[in-house]
Amino acid sequence: MGLFSALLGNASIVSAADMAQQLEPILGASEQVELAFQLIRDQFVFTNKRLILIDKQGLTGHKVEYLSIPYRSITRFSIETAGHFDADAEMKLWIGNDPLPMVKELRGSDNISAVQKALATAVLGA
Repeated sequence: MGLFSALLGNASIVSAADMAQQLEPILGASEQVELAFQLIRDQFVFTNKRLILIDKQGLTGHKVEYLSIPYRSITRFSIETAGHFDADAEMKLWIGNDPLPMVKELRGSDNISAVQKALATAVLGA
């Protein structure tokens, strides 16, 4: 079911240890990967200091954008779950004083609760 979910774009959990090894060149000295999700080629990585959104671009995926968002910069967030006929869930992040949110689609809702919990823990310190 993991491969089938990945093909449909559902967020699947990635091993924190594997992700830490992959991101070792860009992680800070005391930064640790706590939770990571994979969406076909894109990844959402929660560390103890920031959220890293990894966007692999192009046909080969060699071009990669790493967007780092310190948790202290996230002023609010929302998670919209998928409906019965809509397979896309949505994560909205408001960064700093920007009135418009950054919107990321999370196809399928397999791990949307885990994303919500990770954001609440990181942003709210819960």
